[in-house]
Amino acid sequence: MSDTTAYDELLTAEQVAARLHLHIATVWRYVREGKLRAIRLSYKNIRIRQSELDRFLNELETGKDTD
Repeated sequence: MSDTTAYDELLTAEQVAARLHLHIATVWRYVREGKLRAIRLSYKNIRIRQSELDRFLNELETGKDTD
């Protein structure tokens, strides 16, 4: 595990929605569609790593798949 992963902040869907200025339903849709990877803690409780959010934003900016 790299140092970046060890300190990767875990964000709630609400925090991601606020940071992206999106409706919470849009964040959930992105997770369902696989566009944004999340850690599922329970049916309605997820966390999204900051590094995953960065990857998602980079993909949007460049139009390239970063997998």
